Amino acid sequence: MDKSETFMIDEEFVGMRIDQVVCDQYEDISRSTVQDMLKQGEIKVNGKIVKPGLKLKGGETVLIEHRIEEFETDIVPTKLDFPIIFEDEHIIVVNKPSGLVVHPGAGREKETVVSAVLGHTVLSPIGAPTRPGIVHRLDKETSGIMVLAKTKEAHKGLSEAFSEHKIEKEYLALIQGHIVNKKGRIEVAVERDKIHRKRMKATSSEEGRMAVSIFEVEEYLKGASLVRVRILTGRTHQIRVHMAFTGHPLIADTVYGGGKTDKITEHFLHSFKLGFNHPITDEKLVFEAEMPEAFVKALKSLRVD
Repeated sequence: MDKSETFMIDEEFVGMRIDQVVCDQYEDISRSTVQDMLKQGEIKVNGKIVKPGLKLKGGETVLIEHRIEEFETDIVPTKLDFPIIFEDEHIIVVNKPSGLVVHPGAGREKETVVSAVLGHTVLSPIGAPTRPGIVHRLDKETSGIMVLAKTKEAHKGLSEAFSEHKIEKEYLALIQGHIVNKKGRIEVAVERDKIHRKRMKATSSEEGRMAVSIFEVEEYLKGASLVRVRILTGRTHQIRVHMAFTGHPLIADTVYGGGKTDKITEHFLHSFKLGFNHPITDEKLVFEAEMPEAFVKALKSLRVD
């Protein structure tokens, strides 16, 4: 086993078992293989051999020695053609476009947020080789603000802040229909669908991990609504699952029951605001990013004349 990877547990995985986390991160590895790797010491947490059922608290460092021959770990830097919102020697904040994955999945994607940022600057080696600098993620289809760490110290500080829910995160989404309550709080647990592993689903608190979203309608449209959503947790597909749970999935989000329209064939979810204390200086930073052009056009097509 001559290939290994290290990554830090961020808020998305807090409360999960270590074997579940590895399976979520590497879909090509079976649960039984992961459990065997843990028993053999090929997966370690904070440098120690642990049991598959270990529940993670956030901030732990996971070392994986890969058995999979075809797993490629080299990232070739690519051109950075999306906006840099802020940068210093410790962190970089970017406006991610829709359609771009954050990091390679088992080495398949060549153009990612990580490859583009590496074409511009260095990133923290924590999470290397496929996830350098990553402290949180956005779905491929989600656009908007992301922060990445350039140094180990910044990486550790940001990971802890995300794990402890000290980050302000607000999104804009186009959902189907007119949701009854103009404001609301959704507290519904989320778990991975056991049949369709790339899909999440709402579930009981006994089965999944609690997720909390606070929404407010910004504008009622033709058969749709523009909503602002503040998330207090960072579960995979959280907003998409929560809005579908209310009966108002994102328009065109076919994975979660959203229907397409003549003019809208992709769902729109935009991370427009991100606030946090600088991991080194402790300065309060708040960033906002305007909606991408395609989102603006979709919004205009739904406005009542």
